[in-house]
Amino acid sequence: MTRLSGKVAIVTGGANGLGEAMATRMSEEGAAVAVLDRDEDGGERVAGKLSDAGSKAAFFACDVTQEEDVSSAISSVAEQFGRVDVLVNNAGVEGVNKPTHELSLQEWEHVMSVNTTAVFLCTKHAIPHLKQAGGGSIINISSIYGILGGGDVPPYHASKGAVRVMSKNDALTYAADNIRVNSIHPGFIFTSMVHRYVEGSGLDLEETRPVLDAAHPLGGTGEPDDIAWGAVYLASDEAKWVTGSELVIDGGYTAR
Repeated sequence: MTRLSGKVAIVTGGANGLGEAMATRMSEEGAAVAVLDRDEDGGERVAGKLSDAGSKAAFFACDVTQEEDVSSAISSVAEQFGRVDVLVNNAGVEGVNKPTHELSLQEWEHVMSVNTTAVFLCTKHAIPHLKQAGGGSIINISSIYGILGGGDVPPYHASKGAVRVMSKNDALTYAADNIRVNSIHPGFIFTSMVHRYVEGSGLDLEETRPVLDAAHPLGGTGEPDDIAWGAVYLASDEAKWVTGSELVIDGGYTAR
């Protein structure tokens, strides 16, 4: 497949879950993929898997909350692959599930740092390379919880809502540079993050999953590839006239 042939894509949080799925599908569609993550074992595993399949891929160790790490990693990607065309801001955490009045400032700031400040940092340092390439696509992974409330995990909602509006604002700022910025809003997908969310809420996974399945009108929760194919579309030239948009992939959860 060649939907992304010749493009270089950066995927943060690419060592597992949604990030791994997006890196894999983009690679299969012809992109050279840079996997950025703090998890060196996982990142090397994913990059190695892609390389073994005949694709161009590499792992770059990076803590996306640290500006020096981000600047260095993105510069290294551009140096190794010659350009940057796509940035997927996927790295994220769910945070503790407490009501607002019980949260510590540290718990709040941790989630905002990973889910929101990191999007700012990666975007900031990718923009010069995207401009040099003549344009490109930034894909910010938000959430259905960036659109509506759930009565839980307050910092997660706040951080993902911020990402939603950041995407629209940057879409306007960089449209003249042919840089498109869009957000994806997944419903519940049983990655390690959702497992932690369920366990952190003191719920039983076997009892909770049928409830979450039923909350999605199409039936069942999603799979990582459901999000990955949406990211492939937004990264491709098929979406050349799409910017500032919210791609909701949630099995109908938010249609109620």
